[in-house]
Amino acid sequence: QSEWSIWSRDVERHVVPACAELGVGFVPYSPLGRGFLTGDARAVNPGSGDFRTTLPRWQGDARAANLQLVDTIKEIAARHDATAAQVALAWLLAQGEDVVPIPGTRRRKYLAENLGAATVRLTADDLAALGALSPLGERYPDMSWVNRDSA
Repeated sequence: QSEWSIWSRDVERHVVPACAELGVGFVPYSPLGRGFLTGDARAVNPGSGDFRTTLPRWQGDARAANLQLVDTIKEIAARHDATAAQVALAWLLAQGEDVVPIPGTRRRKYLAENLGAATVRLTADDLAALGALSPLGERYPDMSWVNRDSA
């Protein structure tokens, strides 16, 4: 279980291929980029107390660039009569039968929306366009201090 989404792709280098080689399923958490990929990030204002606004991808120029990335996801969603969240989840589901994303949700309506991703059939062009998206900014703030020697 690792973070994997359209904008968190580092597991594709080693972890996903190793799972495939070993026949092990992969359970990606945060498949909606902590809610950013749903398009609802526009409603989360810096200074609102929401911890996500402390993440580099949610700040300043990175935020603006990443909102454009979400606009691309929404364009693809509109072609499929789907939501941005459904497209982001459908992209992960298209990565293999052994991939089972676990989107966090607190509301029943979002659970139903997320389940709808299983019926979204992305085209090869859609998958290529989504696969080419690249977020701006680091996923997390610099936390190098966590592993610092105290001596």
